[in-house]
Amino acid sequence: MSINQSKRLQLNLPTVEVSKFLKFCYFIIALALFACGEDTSKSTKQNKQSTAEIEETKVSTAASKIILCFGDSITAGYGLDDTNDAYPAILQQKIDSLALNYTVINSGVSGETTAGGKSRIDWVIKQDVSVFLLELGANDGLRGVPISETRANLQAIIDIVQTKSPETTIILAGMELPPNLGQVYTKEFRQMYPDLAKKNNLKLIPFILKDVGGIAALNQSDGIHPTAEGHKIVANTVWELLKTTIIL
Repeated sequence: MSINQSKRLQLNLPTVEVSKFLKFCYFIIALALFACGEDTSKSTKQNKQSTAEIEETKVSTAASKIILCFGDSITAGYGLDDTNDAYPAILQQKIDSLALNYTVINSGVSGETTAGGKSRIDWVIKQDVSVFLLELGANDGLRGVPISETRANLQAIIDIVQTKSPETTIILAGMELPPNLGQVYTKEFRQMYPDLAKKNNLKLIPFILKDVGGIAALNQSDGIHPTAEGHKIVANTVWELLKTTIIL
């Protein structure tokens, strides 16, 4: 007796039934393979669609011009419950409302000095920047750093931006210090900004905290950092100059 005959006897199935049974098994296997192939096809299509969407987003972002706000805690939005209340985010809202193709990047670091800004500008300016807003110096002044040192650091930052990104428009945001630091020091500090702007042919915001600095209701309990309402005013001050740069 052959092995197949033995198996048929053990299964107690006639030859015709075995044949039908095998055909049914082949059908199930074929159906499973087809289903797997269909799932794989769907998965491939979904992956291709997902990749296409990602690439489209990258192209869209890359096509947007960049406004880089490079500063200290004022720019960073120190003390606010939501950084969307900081002036760079408010600028973005204004830009979006006008359907302008600009992306505002907040590159503010709380406690940043001009020396700190100088140390990180090389890698920050690697991206293609259309407008560079430079808001630094207040922490130098509050620490009594010599004006000559602060001026040299700001000049170094300006030089790096102009060298690495000559097409970038630089806006210099001026700052003022409280009078208790001495009349001579505060006057020289204030004059440093217009002098740098004139020397380097930059756009100048004389005092970024105009109509905010020294007003208790618009500042946090430390008397230095603007509240959310204060940041709205700061954004308006910046916008008055920025809009003449980006709206042609």
